[in-house]
Amino acid sequence: MKRRFHKMHGLGNDFVIFDARETPLALDAARARAIADRRTGIGCDQLILIEPSAIADMKMRIFNADGGEVEACGNASRCVALLAGGGARIETSGGVIGAAALGDGATIDMGEPRFGWDEIPLAYAMDSSAMPVGWEELRDPAAVNVGNPHIIFFVEDADAVDLERLGPLIEHDPLFPQRVNVNVASVEDGALRLRVWERGVGLTRACGTGACATAVAAIRRQLVRGPVEVHLPGGTLSIDWEPGSRIRMTGPATHVFTGEIELEALA
Repeated sequence: MKRRFHKMHGLGNDFVIFDARETPLALDAARARAIADRRTGIGCDQLILIEPSAIADMKMRIFNADGGEVEACGNASRCVALLAGGGARIETSGGVIGAAALGDGATIDMGEPRFGWDEIPLAYAMDSSAMPVGWEELRDPAAVNVGNPHIIFFVEDADAVDLERLGPLIEHDPLFPQRVNVNVASVEDGALRLRVWERGVGLTRACGTGACATAVAAIRRQLVRGPVEVHLPGGTLSIDWEPGSRIRMTGPATHVFTGEIELEALA
């Protein structure tokens, strides 16, 4: 049986999106990996499944390219908002978020950040705003959960960090029982330049939750003020947050094409 899908991206972070609200679609890690494969499948960073929700307008499930299901994805949220064509409440494993389509993009209410060591989660108690840990030249990070776990390092030059080598070491460190997304950021004229090693994906052109977590950590350290522009390799997001409030992320989303696939052919 052929299934219709949408190919979309947010700043180059690309997705295959299936709308399964009327016709259920069974997905497991093996099938998600097969669809995400850029040589023998459709190819994407994440696979998105839209399902019915009992508590929101729809439910969004997110599978990374390695087949692992994760809690949140900011760039995918903007793409789903664009498909919805207006305002929507979207249930995710990380909580319910609000989305509003705006022309060729969307603003997403990403909820409140969490800072407790057990909320991120970390393996043991420590101050998440200035963690007394380090990996080679990357030291004294902050950790924030914005629906999924992030660690943020502020450095002089984000582009100079060998993130392709250090990213997987940090992602799989025993300090992070659910693994972690790794962000390296530089402050430049009141804005942030950010690169992200995404859990289960690798280096990515953009990470919406990474931009949110990094902006929050920078505002907490009084390095920048919100709203702040976050420049990623794929483009720019605007993140607005004040302590005690909810995070608002604004940025583009692009519909590339619609297609059909015979899923059984990938088995």
